Amino acid sequence: MKARVTVTLKNGVLDPQGKAIEGALGALGFAGIGSVRQGKVFDIEVESTDAAKAKTELEAMAAKLLANTVIENYRVEIVD
Repeated sequence: MKARVTVTLKNGVLDPQGKAIEGALGALGFAGIGSVRQGKVFDIEVESTDAAKAKTELEAMAAKLLANTVIENYRVEIVD
């Protein structure tokens, strides 16, 4: 079973890397960029046939390791 965990900064948390990307896009001539926020995507393959159990375990992985829950949100999706 395949899953995707998406980690993004919480609203209100400064994103200097996103600002740098935003500036670089403008410098490269891309117009109309309002703002950029960067994040992380983890594609994980789990050996389970129970989607609910897999999602519960993936949520625990995200909360304990993949995301810094003080400043980041995460979303878990089963994709296959």
